[in-house]
Amino acid sequence: MNVTKNIGILNALIRITIGLTILSWSTAKMVKFPWRDSYLFIAICGAMKVAEGIVRFCPVTALFERYQEMEQEKPLALDDGSNNGEVDEVLPYNPT
Repeated sequence: MNVTKNIGILNALIRITIGLTILSWSTAKMVKFPWRDSYLFIAICGAMKVAEGIVRFCPVTALFERYQEMEQEKPLALDDGSNNGEVDEVLPYNPT
């Protein structure tokens, strides 16, 4: 599987730093309170951020980019006057 990089190097370094911080905080809390499951969930989220930084691929960013591409590829409706009362453009509300 060929994964294309979709985040920059600075973004990756920030994700690694924050991910390791979250991971170390949550593991320290898990040692003190091992019966709490929320710290395990937070540790998994921190590990995911570290992995995203190392691989330089974010699935949320990829989904957002794919959605933006799909929005741009939508065919424009032909303006033949038969829009049956539908508004083509939403104008901002200005009460004055």
